[in-house]
Amino acid sequence: MTPSRQPSGNVGRKLKCQMRRLTGAALCCVAMSAQAQTPVFEIEIREHLFYPSELKIPAGQKVKLVIHNRDATPEEFESYELNREKVIIGNTQGVVFIGPLKPGEYPFFGEFNPKTAQGKVIVE
Repeated sequence: MTPSRQPSGNVGRKLKCQMRRLTGAALCCVAMSAQAQTPVFEIEIREHLFYPSELKIPAGQKVKLVIHNRDATPEEFESYELNREKVIIGNTQGVVFIGPLKPGEYPFFGEFNPKTAQGKVIVE
């Protein structure tokens, strides 16, 4: 009889289970590493204005934009140039990922208060 190359019975099942867990853990670590490398920028909405109204971000890199709405009323972050829109309920926050972008200026505005809530992302 030729010896088997594969572990048999419970040993084989345990080994497969451990390999799946290790593979899942490795994928999880890769995903967390990618998230950790994404720069985070923050904007506040107060009294229907964006603070800061000009946000500088690096060219060629995806960024996470956290928008804090300090007003009691909702506001919509909108940008045709960035192809993004996100309603942020009053006294909450929202997240928008943008980029990677080429150098330039990308305007955004508050859809519910377009005359006052205006800003731009400056990509350098």
